[in-house]
Amino acid sequence: MSDPQPGGHPRAPVSSPCIDVCRLDDAGGLCLGCFRTLDEIAGWGDAADDLRLHILAAVARRREEQDPWQGDLRGDCDH
Repeated sequence: MSDPQPGGHPRAPVSSPCIDVCRLDDAGGLCLGCFRTLDEIAGWGDAADDLRLHILAAVARRREEQDPWQGDLRGDCDH
């Protein structure tokens, strides 16, 4: 269990951003599902919560920079 936060309640671990779409893009070396680098993915299990939060901030930036209209993971709704 994680260290307690103020008030004595245990802190929940920082969850992985993995969405089980594990494919690396050729250009930037990022996972097309979670937007992490291979090094970030490999080190996630041993990473402290502060490093995980840093990675999640980088993931959020990368998601914003990604054009949602490009690529084969775009969710087309045409039937």
